Amino acid sequence: MRVGEFLGNTTQVAQRTLRWFTVSEERVAEILAAVREELPTTEALLIGKPQAGKSSIVRGLTGVSAEIVGQGFRPHTQNTQRYAYPSEELPLLIFTDTVGLGDINQNTEGLIDELLGDLAQETKRARVLILTVKINDFATDTLRQIGERLRKQYPMVPCVLAVTCLHEVYPGALVEHPPYPPDLPEVERVLTAIQGDFAGLCDRTVLLDFTLEEDGFTPVFYGLEALRDTLADLLPEAEAKAIYQLLDEGAGEQLGTLYRDVGRRYILAFSVMAATVAAVPLPFATMPVLTTLQVSLVGVLGQLYGQTLTPSQAGGVVSAIAGGFLAQAIGRELIKFIPGLGSVVAASWAAAYTWALGEGACVYFGDLMGGKKPDPQKIQGVMREAFDAAKQRFN
Repeated sequence: MRVGEFLGNTTQVAQRTLRWFTVSEERVAEILAAVREELPTTEALLIGKPQAGKSSIVRGLTGVSAEIVGQGFRPHTQNTQRYAYPSEELPLLIFTDTVGLGDINQNTEGLIDELLGDLAQETKRARVLILTVKINDFATDTLRQIGERLRKQYPMVPCVLAVTCLHEVYPGALVEHPPYPPDLPEVERVLTAIQGDFAGLCDRTVLLDFTLEEDGFTPVFYGLEALRDTLADLLPEAEAKAIYQLLDEGAGEQLGTLYRDVGRRYILAFSVMAATVAAVPLPFATMPVLTTLQVSLVGVLGQLYGQTLTPSQAGGVVSAIAGGFLAQAIGRELIKFIPGLGSVVAASWAAAYTWALGEGACVYFGDLMGGKKPDPQKIQGVMREAFDAAKQRFN
């Protein structure tokens, strides 16, 4: 009975303390707002007909899958959609896509007004217009009209003409991309006509071809480096550097580090609490409380990364990423049979394990936020390193 009362009191204390360490949405918003002010964000206004390659440009610059890009675009105004990468809270790239351009029922004036309204908003973001045209599409009068209106009012916003789907005019015998830029009469002839249609409107022209792997063309993102270099020439230095880092996958890691630094404030609090609970000298008696703490930690970190989880979902994440650490948790409890020393060691292990679990959860949620499938081996490696380092810290 005494043991039951003691554990009941411990659980109540744990629940009360959990409420103390619950993420304050206001505080997280303050932190992210401060970081957002310093973030070199680029806003790209993609203007072109459907199937002209706008989503492919997004995929090429961000590295996320077509499915993620499709799900990421959200209605912005009546005629546009917006996609922020890697997240709305901390965007490095914001893509605004025109909807239904080329449709005979499309309200062109309404679309122009909406785009002008976007450009009229004061912001520190760098902006660029990207007009996308399929190389075999010559019905471009509406696109040119839109581009002329935007540039007339905002001449300081650079404009790139992206000519896409090059392989559709390749000679029949050619089944592979030529060295970039393509020196083919078929491409040159059509490109000259398109550039004539947009003469005096665009600052640069980039040739692109984004195909599927099963199409057999290599690389899949043909001309991506040229697009990157063009944007680097036209955009301010900080924003251009961010785009280079995106293609090198460096920016995703930096943003992951940023979120993790915020998350560690909560990981530390939960780790200290786990150590306190684990100091109870009763083998296995504290495991339910520790499990509650650790599941709650994962839920809190999920909230930080924009993932709202139920307790059962958070528990599923713990099971997915914990892996071989379960055996260590059991071993930690068995050590308590050693009088005196056992509880001290168990407390440090509980704190270290909770810390490692938090670090692993940050990697897991960071991959989801970046549109990537979480890599169990990578997460396990991060947890092992974090666990070893945390054991030294909490001893």
